[in-house]
Amino acid sequence: MDCKIRCTFQYMRGALGCLQTFGGRREKMHTMNISSTSELMQLMGAQARRAAFEMARAPALQKNAALKRLAALLRASVVPLQIENAKDLERAVAAGLAAPMVDRLKLTPKVIETCALGCEQLAAMADIIGEISGMRQMESGIRVGQMRVPIGVFGMIYESRPNVTIEAASLSIKSGNACILRGGSEAIESNRALAALVRQALAESGLPEDGVQLVPTTDREAVGQLITMPQFVDVIIPRGGKGLIERISRDAKVPVIKHLDGNCHVYVDDPCDIEMAVRVADNAKTNKYSPCNAAEGLLVARGVAAEFLPKIAAIYAAKGVEMRCDLEAKQLIAGIEPAGAAINSVANNLLKDATEQDWFEEYLAPIISIKIVDGLDAAIAHINHYSSHHTDAILTSNHMHAQRFLREVDSASVMVNASTRFADGFEFGLGAEIGISTDKFHARGPVGVEGLTSLKYVVLGEGQLRT
Repeated sequence: MDCKIRCTFQYMRGALGCLQTFGGRREKMHTMNISSTSELMQLMGAQARRAAFEMARAPALQKNAALKRLAALLRASVVPLQIENAKDLERAVAAGLAAPMVDRLKLTPKVIETCALGCEQLAAMADIIGEISGMRQMESGIRVGQMRVPIGVFGMIYESRPNVTIEAASLSIKSGNACILRGGSEAIESNRALAALVRQALAESGLPEDGVQLVPTTDREAVGQLITMPQFVDVIIPRGGKGLIERISRDAKVPVIKHLDGNCHVYVDDPCDIEMAVRVADNAKTNKYSPCNAAEGLLVARGVAAEFLPKIAAIYAAKGVEMRCDLEAKQLIAGIEPAGAAINSVANNLLKDATEQDWFEEYLAPIISIKIVDGLDAAIAHINHYSSHHTDAILTSNHMHAQRFLREVDSASVMVNASTRFADGFEFGLGAEIGISTDKFHARGPVGVEGLTSLKYVVLGEGQLRT
C-alpha cells in the first residue's frame, strides 16, 4: 500500500478500542494505524510467535475448555453466521463464481453443527503434547526418547470453504500451536464472523486471543508476506485450487504441507459384489461433487464390465453425470439398454469420448472418466500414473487383490470396499483436518493434531560423561 491506511479489526491488540455487534453480542475491537500490508503481516507474525509460547504450555483441560466453548458458541450463533454467510453468497453469485465454488461457500446449519461436533471430538481426544515415546537405556547409562511437541506457528491459506476457519482453529488449539489464517476474499464476511467466535472462546478460557488470527485484508500481498516470514511462521498449509498451491510451493521460504488436486479413482475388480460396487461407485461420485475426495475416475475390470457398467451408467444418467469413456466402455454403455430411456439419454447427451487429459482431470463437477482395464495390474498402473495420489479405492471380493492394491497404490489414502468420500479427518476420527497432504514427508493423508506436531529428542541422565 502506498498511502497510510487505517485498519479496524478484531484480530490485533492496540491501545484504542471500539465495539462491534455480532449476533446481538458486543465484542471489543482494536484500532491500529498500519502503513503497509508488510507491516501488518510482521505485526501479526510477532503476535503469533508470542502466543505460540503460551499455547504450547497450556494444559489439556484449558485447551479442551476452549474447544467446548467454541462448539457452544457455534451452535448459539447459527442465525448470525448465516446472515454473514449470505453476504458472501450473494457477492459470489453476482460475480459469476462457478457453482461448485458457491457450494463450498455455504455455511448451512448442518455444516455449522459438523464444525461444533469436530470441536467436541477434539476435546474428547487424549492430549498427545508432551508424550514421551521410545525411551531406551544406552550403554553409557543415559536414557533417550522422543517427546511430541507443537510445531509452533503455522500459516493457513485457503479458498472458499469458511468451515476451514473452524477446522484450522480447533486443530491449532488442540495441538498447542498458534496460527495465522488467510481465507479467500469470497468468504471474508463468514470468516470474520467465525474468527470472532474463536477468539471469544480463547479469551473466555484464559488462552491468548492471538493464538488464532485471521488476516483482515483481502490484499494478495498478504499471502506473499505470510509465506516468506520464517522468523515467525514454521510451516505453511495451502488448501485450495491447483494454481494457488503451485504458487505457494514455488515462492514460499517456509516449509509447505500441500496437495495439488484430488484426482481420486474407484476400481471395480473382477470378482466383486456388483450391487455393492454400484452403490459405492455412485456415492463416491454423486454424494457431493465439489470435495477433493469425490471420485473423478472409474476403472472397471473387463470381466465384470458388461454387468456393472449399464447399471452405474443408468444411475449417473438419472443424476446428470457426464461420462467420458474410452471406446470400449462407450460402446458397451450405448449398446446395452436395460434401463431404457436412461441409457438413451446417456447416448444422446451425457456419453462422451475421453481424451488423454481426462485421465488426469479433477473435475469437481458432475463429470467422471470411465475406462475398462484388463484387471488389477492395469488398474494399479493407471492409478499410479494418472492419479494425484490423494485417495483411491478398490471394490473387490478377492482378499489377495485387496492386499496388493493397499500395498502397491501410491496414494495418501487407499481403501477397500468403501467410498473415497470417507477420506476426511472427521470421518477418520481426527476431530477435524487442516487439509489432506499428498506429500510423503512429515504428514500424509488427512492432517490432524499429530500432523501439526513434531518430535524432539529428550535425554535423561545422572551425571554421565562421554568418554
